[in-house]
Amino acid sequence: MTNDAAITAPETAAVNGHGEAHTTAGFGALTLGSIGVVYGDIGTSPLYAFREAVTAASGHDGLPTAAAVLGVLSLILWALIIVVTLKYVVILLRADNNGEGGTLALMALAQRAVGAGSTTIVLLGIISGALFYGDAVITPALSVLSAIEGMKDVTLKFEPYIVPLTVVILVALFAVQSRGTARVAAFFGPIMCVWFAVLAAAAIHPIIEQPQVLYALNPLYAVSFMLHHGLIGFVTLGAVFLAVTGAEALYADLGHFGKRPIQTAWLSIVLPSLALNYLGQGALVLADPGAIVSPFFQLFPQGFVRGCMVVLATMATVIASQAVITGAYSLTRQAIQLGLLPRFEIRHTSEAHSGQIFIPRINQLLLVAVVLLVLMFRSSSALASAYGISVTGTMVVTAMMGFVVIWKVWRWSPFAAAALIAPFLFLDLTFLSANLLKVVEGGWVPLALGALMIILMYTWRRGSRLLFEKSRKLEFPLAELVAMLEKRPPQRVPGTAVFLTSDPISAPTALMHSLKHYKVLHEKNVILTIETAQTPRIDPSERVRLEQISPTFSKVTLKFGFMESPNVPKALAIARKLGWQFDIMSTSFFLSRRALKPAVHSGMPRWQDRLFISLSRSANDATDYFQIPSGRVVEVGTQVTI
Repeated sequence: MTNDAAITAPETAAVNGHGEAHTTAGFGALTLGSIGVVYGDIGTSPLYAFREAVTAASGHDGLPTAAAVLGVLSLILWALIIVVTLKYVVILLRADNNGEGGTLALMALAQRAVGAGSTTIVLLGIISGALFYGDAVITPALSVLSAIEGMKDVTLKFEPYIVPLTVVILVALFAVQSRGTARVAAFFGPIMCVWFAVLAAAAIHPIIEQPQVLYALNPLYAVSFMLHHGLIGFVTLGAVFLAVTGAEALYADLGHFGKRPIQTAWLSIVLPSLALNYLGQGALVLADPGAIVSPFFQLFPQGFVRGCMVVLATMATVIASQAVITGAYSLTRQAIQLGLLPRFEIRHTSEAHSGQIFIPRINQLLLVAVVLLVLMFRSSSALASAYGISVTGTMVVTAMMGFVVIWKVWRWSPFAAAALIAPFLFLDLTFLSANLLKVVEGGWVPLALGALMIILMYTWRRGSRLLFEKSRKLEFPLAELVAMLEKRPPQRVPGTAVFLTSDPISAPTALMHSLKHYKVLHEKNVILTIETAQTPRIDPSERVRLEQISPTFSKVTLKFGFMESPNVPKALAIARKLGWQFDIMSTSFFLSRRALKPAVHSGMPRWQDRLFISLSRSANDATDYFQIPSGRVVEVGTQVTI
């Protein structure tokens, strides 16, 4: 069943914001926070990226040659410079949607700029959002598993316990999500600062011992490796991409920290630390090719120090996982507000920060999927094959939507916009092609997850539109009904009735049923519509629009940004300043609860009808979602075929 008070299609609205954070925290605190949250994922890539890339370059039987080591190192370093630094840090961080970043924020920005004919933009947004869920499932599994595997380098006796301990840590991580991340997040920044400092410090001695490793800074080594290794070089490129996974988090968390703190943290701390560590691992393998089995942990002395490093690595990977889990919550809320997913229960875990939310259903689904992945693949090397596709796919889509924004929003000529984006898009497509070679080895997992989410999002959007169009044909025009009621009013009862509807032009179903069955009308009647803007937040002065239709009828439109959780009573309090006398205790909210049934002739295949009906039944109650006091709600049931 679904409520008549569905969210209407997004529309344009303006708020204040210029790419900086929505917080008054100091610059230093924001920079520290961004190190903890934004860079957790990319910061733990040295655990497995270099090992997987050099192993791919050498073949599973042979030991790595100096040419392979330097070629892979050069590819990794220049991928960090071109993909992360130039594409994300320099260019895309400027493409903010009133201070917010991420694929759906970019989609809304591009959609607003294009206007009519933005179906392709919406489709790109659905694809990138769906692929992000694949990333959100694989990142915790791969990161935590790769850290726990470090115990093998401390003692081989620990090997049978790697998978069970990984599962225990992941279950504990998802179990604490409902408590909120604010307290834990306070430790994220300092821990990740220690992590990056250790990454850099451990690499200095091997680099001094093998200074020839610095040749890898020359991009010609990367070019030479690709030219002379043919298919192996192409396969290696898929593993090299593991070094830049997490770059999307830079853009997605723009609204939390602001552009300058994220850029400062990357250029001054994160990039130098990562570059040094990869060079250190390369120097170690140049000196001892056998060290490729576990080059990261072999940078540290055997015994107590290496054991401590395993603990620190586990903490860092939990932080990396936390960042992508909270990213999945934020993405889900945006998708709900943009009409791509049904309403799910959203719990706020902080009174001070609206962005800190918890979505129980998403948490449960992620936990089940993550644990299944660990039990299926059982090693980080096997999981690494599944990792790159979802991230590269998202990056390709981001580049495409970035082109639209640079052209339409920044008002560059299409040729200049294409000249800027084309090199990055070519690189992203090359990485995607290289990762597609891993489909059989495990790459099918993110593709299957992404395909499932695309089907769900498309079905919900298509079904909602068909239901809206069908309801409009069946409903009576509101203006005509009000004119009739003012001429020949039925029995009046004291108080105010608020009728929630997604279509303010037609008479709400709940109003029609109320007149039909109760044959009474309240003294004051309000037709309430809730709209979602294509901007993240709405200025309070633009929250409420009030229109008087007749002496006893008025229309109220409440507008919320796609990053906001709608709170109807709080928004209606603003309406008092506009002249509407609103008393929650003498007001009744009327909602239409619709039971959907598949029609004989529908606009969708029968299986999709059933999926849409199933999704609508799983949707959270409108009363809870819009935070309306349940004691003031009257629900009217109707049956609708779709």
